Amino acid sequence: MSTRTENVDLVDQELTANLARAAMLAALVGAFAYVSFPNPVSPAANVTLQVLGVFLAGALLGPKWGTASLVLYLAAGSLGAPIFNGGAAGFGHLMGATGGYLLSYPIAAGLVGVVAHGGLETTAREQIPVWRLVAGMVAGTVVIYALGMAGLMVVVGYSLPKAFAVGAVAFIPAEAVKTVAAIGIVRSDALAVE
Repeated sequence: MSTRTENVDLVDQELTANLARAAMLAALVGAFAYVSFPNPVSPAANVTLQVLGVFLAGALLGPKWGTASLVLYLAAGSLGAPIFNGGAAGFGHLMGATGGYLLSYPIAAGLVGVVAHGGLETTAREQIPVWRLVAGMVAGTVVIYALGMAGLMVVVGYSLPKAFAVGAVAFIPAEAVKTVAAIGIVRSDALAVE
């Protein structure tokens, strides 16, 4: 007696595709953590491309899966995968000086997705107006800076003005470049899947 399995779907294909996309964006954010540049305005911290990955997760995957992607990123990094800034890993980094930034990533990706897609449902990327992408990425940046500054104030003991100066203002030019790059990637025909 044989069992026929060619018509059995054990897991929904859409769920599988979304999980794979979320894992790929989480891995991309981890790879982006290794790409860093000296920040001439704030020598205390380098500029990484992680926020570009956060923008892409929210814009490409939407609010639900963009958030899931960054939760997966944080889980992998806190469990020991060397995917935080410069190859760092471990739960302690979530409670360290840059922990506020890291913990903001899922929230920021979700917010980018909500604003860009106009709600909780994901729309085709070609239908997202550029102004929604910009607004979503600006909103995501505000969340990242707010939680990052809070982390600097709590963990390092910075005053609000100092946290704002070294933890937000110093990174605005880099975030503008990442926003433009993310919009270019999202709007690119190279992402078309047939």
